[in-house]
Amino acid sequence: AGMESSGGASRAVADWRLAVWTLCSVLLPVLITAWCSFQRSRRQLLIRDIFLKSKHNWHYTDLFGQPSYCCVCAQHILRGAFCGCCGLRVSESCLKKADQLFLCKEIVMRGSGEAPSSMPHHWIRGNVPLCSCCMVCKQQCGTQPKLCDYRCVWCQHTVHDECMVDCLRTEDCTFGEFKDLIIPPYYLSTINQMRKEKRTSYEKVVPYGRKQWMPVIVLANTRSGNNMGETLLGEFKMLLNPVQVFDLSKITPAKALQLCTLLPCNAVRILVCGGDGTVGWVLDAIDEMKIKGQERYIPQVAILPLGTGNDLSNTLGWGAGYAGEVPVEQILRNVMEADGIKLDRWKVQVTNKGYYNLRKPKVFTMNNYFSIGPDALMALNFHAHREKTPSLFSSRIINKAVYFFYGTKDCLVQECKDLNKRVELELDGERIELPSLEGIIVLNIGYWGGGCRLWEGMGDEPYPLARHDDGLLEVVGVHGSFHCAQIQVKLANPVRLGQAHTVRLILKSSKMPMQVDGEPWAQGPCTVTITHKTHALMLYHSGEQTDDDDASSLSE
Repeated sequence: AGMESSGGASRAVADWRLAVWTLCSVLLPVLITAWCSFQRSRRQLLIRDIFLKSKHNWHYTDLFGQPSYCCVCAQHILRGAFCGCCGLRVSESCLKKADQLFLCKEIVMRGSGEAPSSMPHHWIRGNVPLCSCCMVCKQQCGTQPKLCDYRCVWCQHTVHDECMVDCLRTEDCTFGEFKDLIIPPYYLSTINQMRKEKRTSYEKVVPYGRKQWMPVIVLANTRSGNNMGETLLGEFKMLLNPVQVFDLSKITPAKALQLCTLLPCNAVRILVCGGDGTVGWVLDAIDEMKIKGQERYIPQVAILPLGTGNDLSNTLGWGAGYAGEVPVEQILRNVMEADGIKLDRWKVQVTNKGYYNLRKPKVFTMNNYFSIGPDALMALNFHAHREKTPSLFSSRIINKAVYFFYGTKDCLVQECKDLNKRVELELDGERIELPSLEGIIVLNIGYWGGGCRLWEGMGDEPYPLARHDDGLLEVVGVHGSFHCAQIQVKLANPVRLGQAHTVRLILKSSKMPMQVDGEPWAQGPCTVTITHKTHALMLYHSGEQTDDDDASSLSE
């Protein structure tokens, strides 16, 4: 009996020990995980606090895109923080110290007394761009695997450690290749001084050494198309004054364009990074400047196409889409070299039918095209789908695939059949007899449907080329979604209905899909009237046409 009791006690002890070890083996990983999670969240809060209070434009990355060295401890780092304006790179542990030691790019030069007319180089040590050359000895910089050599954050010139002399540290910065596009901090200091003295003759103030000063303002929509806006913002801030670069998800174009009133008249150039919808938003803000009596500050507009269709940018020579294949430096060169042209803008008024209709007519501004029929239906379905699940539409390829799906669906269903029986069309007051159609498209620009020259078609008939500055609209018809697809691959021509200064379309019965520049809606019986509204000052680049045959015609 005694042996049995002692055996039972030892088994109980063994079971108790097993339970304790089992509990420890379960709890220990949980506690370690919880502690690591707490430390990580604490570290993230500290980093976020530094980011918020700092004058640097810090961003955190888990992996740098090139070999990088901490500007404080000079150690090689794989991850850490970098400044999107001046290019500093630091490890997490050195972030607070770097924030205290190094100054970021100055937007406005601060100082007492008279505003300066020049400024010295702002040198940053290490992490110079690959393949950069020393401004003194003309040899390659950044070749050693350590923190070495200097770069000026304004002119982008680089200098070897051994070539850096005291005179370079105090030498006036020339602002480099893009001096004609950069707004110098000392210029803004001068303007601030003039505003304090209530002087407004800003056009008399020209930065030293600028014969053809054409300051550029970058407006980027970070939500457009392929989500490249965030990356571009940082790259433009590195090359220009950060005050010139605006994120349209945080500030409206109307507010950003007020910077034009502090710059010389008729000299400013705008670079809109986004789709055709973003360009229209900016052009509307420019029209508001005209209403406010700021005509002399109206800028010229260039486009960096980030949207899905990008027909306006294609028409103006800026290409059908940007995916990072062209360096930002080349984009700025293209903006400098571009020629000024005019773009017609049109007023689209939609008046609902009915004797007792008290609602005001809908009024839109058209830059590209108006349509009723299958392409508007595809845009409407796409828009509804994107509103439900916006996270799925982050790629230009996915967006076009969804358009293709809805186009194929309409080929089978034919929701817009017998459009010619439901509408009447008038061109400059003259009634047009319509053949059997499913859609009508009114064009202001040469391109439609993501890169197709609709009015000219296959070019087998002698039709005059469509222009965007002649005060005329081109009106065509399509037989359905399949016909649209045939036109896009140059297997068919549209039904050309004519050209006109004023277009009037009467929808007699039923609801039909309509769109203006990619903004679709379902419309009941109504009268649509399209008349000329104004001109926009645009920039034309001759090097990025989709159709080689038509490139020369648009530059005439």
